[in-house]
Amino acid sequence: MRLSNLADYAVIIMRQAASHCGDGRVSAAELAKETGLPVPTVQRLVSKLTGAQLLRSVRGAHGGLQLARPAAAISVADIIEAVEGPIALTACIDSNDCDFEAACEMKPHWPIINTALRGALADIPLTQLVHAEELA
Repeated sequence: MRLSNLADYAVIIMRQAASHCGDGRVSAAELAKETGLPVPTVQRLVSKLTGAQLLRSVRGAHGGLQLARPAAAISVADIIEAVEGPIALTACIDSNDCDFEAACEMKPHWPIINTALRGALADIPLTQLVHAEELA
């Protein structure tokens, strides 16, 4: 299993935004410069992260972006779901387009696996990513 580039970049952007906690707000252009990601990509992801209520955009002279809630209350699962939708290893849970569905013995087990995967990612708060270099 591999995250899409956009989900990976969203985690990077959120980690960088969290590093600004207490320092006021940061612009999408600043996040792009600090992370080395292209400005259009950052703007696109900021839109998704704002829509998912993980970032808040404040207008005005002292405007910019800030976390919508404390970093400890934002998990890696929240960030990935903001970009990719519900965390699931297979698509068959959400649709009935499988040619083997009638004979599939795994379908009842996928929700258990998906829940465990989401739980593992939900157990990683954004604060852990911000302070990871302090632990190394």
